[in-house]
Amino acid sequence: MSQPFVVELNPVAFHLGPIQVHWYGLMYLLGFFFVAVLGEYRRRHGRLPVSRDALGDLFFYGMMGVIIGGRVWYMLFYYAGGIRWIWTEPLALFRVWDGGMSFHGGMLGVLAAVWWWSRRQRLHFFDTVDFVAPLVPIGLGLGRLGNFINGELWGKPTTLAWGMIYPNAHADDVAYVDSHPAWLPQLQQFGGLLRHPSELYELALEGVVMFFVIWLVSMKPRPRYLVSGLFALMYGCFRFAVEFVRLPDPQLGYYFGTQWVTMGQMQSLPMIVIGLWLLALARRAPTLPLAPVATKA
Repeated sequence: MSQPFVVELNPVAFHLGPIQVHWYGLMYLLGFFFVAVLGEYRRRHGRLPVSRDALGDLFFYGMMGVIIGGRVWYMLFYYAGGIRWIWTEPLALFRVWDGGMSFHGGMLGVLAAVWWWSRRQRLHFFDTVDFVAPLVPIGLGLGRLGNFINGELWGKPTTLAWGMIYPNAHADDVAYVDSHPAWLPQLQQFGGLLRHPSELYELALEGVVMFFVIWLVSMKPRPRYLVSGLFALMYGCFRFAVEFVRLPDPQLGYYFGTQWVTMGQMQSLPMIVIGLWLLALARRAPTLPLAPVATKA
């Protein structure tokens, strides 16, 4: 076997004086940028009857929903100390530089922002969700790229040719070999265990594949609920599948005495159910015509 790729990239993109600008933060900024550009493109093609200013408000509220929802959800379900932080160290909620964001929480935050904005604009909630759904995968993919650059969220050990070495996982490698001695030769040969690059799997599936499929589907007017349902179903299935080769958060581990049921899978199952339900609703839902492009707020 040839020398595997070592995931040892510099997480700092550049410096602004004493300030370090991290690639992970840049991925978020790029994601918001592309959402805004593609959203304006869809608006100008009559996908939502609102003005540019109103759409800008939607993106601002959505950005706040991603950050607040993603952080709060992580602290409620993934934080190592459990929910005791609420009364023992409430300021931990704001230590975002320590890491810790959840997609499912970010999604709920965006949905809350969309609901509030849609009421103000007197639009059907799912018309707005159908408008936003094709824009989300590109942000998901960039986020996973940021995880890869950080050398985090690695997968299980593998013998596949595209397995990669994660120096940040060295302690986990040694512990794994202690209980699985058959992997010792690989550790000795490469200085670490080959692992599934699960972040790249999610980049490909949740980012690239979902973007092209949902974007192409949404290029023509579709029944209400269809685009939203397709997004929920695809994300739920892809995330559930990748969790089989991605290690769970160490503070959580596996559930129900198994070696495969993870928190990510349990939170993805409702998305699969909701996706199927929305697709069923779409069969009898109206197909809205293209709207005239609004120019006034």
